[in-house]
Amino acid sequence: MEIGENCIVMENAVVRGTRRHHARVGDNVVVGPRAHLVGCLVGDNAFLATGATVFNGARIGDGAEVRVNGTVHLRTRLPAEAVVPIGWVAVGEPAEVLPPGEHGRIWALQEPLDFPGTVFGVERGPARTMMPELAGRYAAALGAHREDIELTPE
Repeated sequence: MEIGENCIVMENAVVRGTRRHHARVGDNVVVGPRAHLVGCLVGDNAFLATGATVFNGARIGDGAEVRVNGTVHLRTRLPAEAVVPIGWVAVGEPAEVLPPGEHGRIWALQEPLDFPGTVFGVERGPARTMMPELAGRYAAALGAHREDIELTPE
């Protein structure tokens, strides 16, 4: 994980990378409270507001904004200077930015991005068959960090 120069990561925000998806936050970026960024690349001068969520493999262009509770989905490319409005969802490459009420359209773009396969290496299927393997893999991966220590600024 890399955090650029002059960045602000506010309280209760999470920025983390994975083995498959490195996390990088560019210079002059604000990551708001309760934002969650995992395995994504954020360009310089971006603004990720309170509750913003950016998934694995996503790329946020320079100067882009993800406003309060906005989502940039898996493997999505949000171009420079783009805006995800409050509560909206960006999905696809190039990103389509859609209101949350457009679930059918969001799912049509999101399903082929293969969240369980991309993030967990598990074939998509009904929850009753997919979740035992997915949860087991995830628990094992997180358990590997049981002895990690929190780093605090000096």
